[in-house]
Amino acid sequence: MSPRTPARRLAALLAPAFVLLLGALPAQADDNDYVAIERGRYLATVGDCSSCHLHRESPYAGGRGIEAPFGTINAPNITPDPETGLGRWTRDDFARALQQGVSRNGGHLYPALPYPWFTRISREDSDAIYAYLRTVPPVSNAVNRDTLPFPFSIRAVMRVWNGMFFEPGRFQPVIGRTDEWNRGAYLVEGLGHCGACHTPVNALGGSRRSQSFAGQALQGWYAPNIGGSSYQGIGEWGVDDVVQYLRTGANGWTRASGPMAEVVQRSTSRMTEADLRAIAVYLRDQPGRGPATAPPALAADSPRMRTGQAIYVDNCSACHRRDGQGVESMIPSLASNQIAVQAGPETLIRLVLSGSRPAATDAEPTAPAMPAFGWRLNDAQVADVVTYLRNSWGNAAPPVEASVVQTMRRQLAARGE
Repeated sequence: MSPRTPARRLAALLAPAFVLLLGALPAQADDNDYVAIERGRYLATVGDCSSCHLHRESPYAGGRGIEAPFGTINAPNITPDPETGLGRWTRDDFARALQQGVSRNGGHLYPALPYPWFTRISREDSDAIYAYLRTVPPVSNAVNRDTLPFPFSIRAVMRVWNGMFFEPGRFQPVIGRTDEWNRGAYLVEGLGHCGACHTPVNALGGSRRSQSFAGQALQGWYAPNIGGSSYQGIGEWGVDDVVQYLRTGANGWTRASGPMAEVVQRSTSRMTEADLRAIAVYLRDQPGRGPATAPPALAADSPRMRTGQAIYVDNCSACHRRDGQGVESMIPSLASNQIAVQAGPETLIRLVLSGSRPAATDAEPTAPAMPAFGWRLNDAQVADVVTYLRNSWGNAAPPVEASVVQTMRRQLAARGE
């Protein structure tokens, strides 16, 4: 008999205990699973993680303020720093945060982390993102996570909120739909969390799912209707139009600006063609929300339209042309423009007041900037020219009052913009 036999017998006896012990320990991602890490890198791009967690030292070190209905919430550090980031988190901790909105310490997270959408992410994808984040350089950056006023600062309040507005559960493919449609549904309704911006919320910050993708005012902009409406949505866009917009930030209908420009630059422009087409197929199949038809346009000879036209000719026509057609592949057309006819005029007002630099992508590296006119035009003049834009060249939308412009100007000043 081999002298090692007793040791082997002891090992055999202890093996089940070790298995139980290891099973009780938090599971960790394999840092050498390069396939999972690369998949996680792509998925983190699809989820646009860096736009919220952006920091001057790292795309993921956090600290950026996210405007919520009840105040501003600072995005946390999600680098693997052990003291200020996710260095001590397990993949189970990470999945619970994404899918349930619960932190490592058991505290409830706010839906600034869009867990009402991320709950649909598969565990495989959650683990891959976790594996990737463990490979990014750790950055020591302590973020103040308690910035909301009382009583919203009490995280236990989220128990009630979750009970009212949160429906946990993984994505389930819809039988009878194509694989492409289901992939688009998974991306739009889950990881891409498009509805977090484009779906209106109620007074308590819960999404109005009956109005999914109908658009809403958000952070001083208006996230437009991206449902199947022919009037305010993308009902007239083709699949190729949607793909081109997401890949380049521009198409024959409009050009991305503001937060959407950042989404295009950091996320959608880096996605695969197949995923972009899946998103397009799914979005174009969504029902039209909001008004089905346009209201009557203001009469062209009304005083406000005549004043707005004069301001437009003096300040805007050199680039956008008198007929509002713009310059193909450079200056967006204002005719039959989706942004111009949204329920809220916030985006147009902001563009006139502060100007904008649209998305710059590999496919469209030259992003034509729009200059600011807030220094030159008073509130009434801005309101008149925006009213003119919303009711010319096939557009039709309610007029804009000077008081709305005044409010926007004050908000921009408060933000230092």
